[in-house]
Amino acid sequence: MHLKQFLIALLLGSALAAGLFLAMKSGTPAEVRSATVLPGAGELPDFSLIDQHGEDFNANAFRGQWDLVFFGFTHCPDICPTTLQTLAEVRRALVESGDENVPRIVLVSVDPERDTPEILSRYVNYFGAGNIGVTGELEQLRQLTSGLGIYFEKVNIEDANYGVDHSAAVLVIDPDGKFVALFSAPHRVDDYLHDLPIITAKY
Repeated sequence: MHLKQFLIALLLGSALAAGLFLAMKSGTPAEVRSATVLPGAGELPDFSLIDQHGEDFNANAFRGQWDLVFFGFTHCPDICPTTLQTLAEVRRALVESGDENVPRIVLVSVDPERDTPEILSRYVNYFGAGNIGVTGELEQLRQLTSGLGIYFEKVNIEDANYGVDHSAAVLVIDPDGKFVALFSAPHRVDDYLHDLPIITAKY
């Protein structure tokens, strides 16, 4: 091999090695494994609810931070507390890792008859500080859920201890207040820790 060819091969090899090193060092997977990422960010519908402090909560409240939004209720026997505990563990792990895009947890109650702001406040605080509980008029709640494809319906309505069937998805809202991805059940901490950095890096 001539000296010129040798030098070119050496440079190309060095460049390839450097590229592989940087790719390995970044350690960030290219593809999500559990979440469904929307092809384009979706606008939230207009709605007017209140948070656990009695303050107005509308689409603008989702601006400025990443949010993980779950629709449930405080009397939920299993799915809701289990999901919220998973999200709390995800958030704690992201904080400990120094992630810059730690999402806020938002519980939107699909049982506004029983879930007062005071009840929601105690409930969401159980899963950590900084969580948001949202309630309000049923009509406004339907306006939000129908625009996002979220289902809920009361069952055993003749019983005071009625239940509420509801979607178990967790929605990801970006800092522009747009719906960008969702996680379907079953919810696993590892799936969130794998996928969320990929999702937040795209926006």
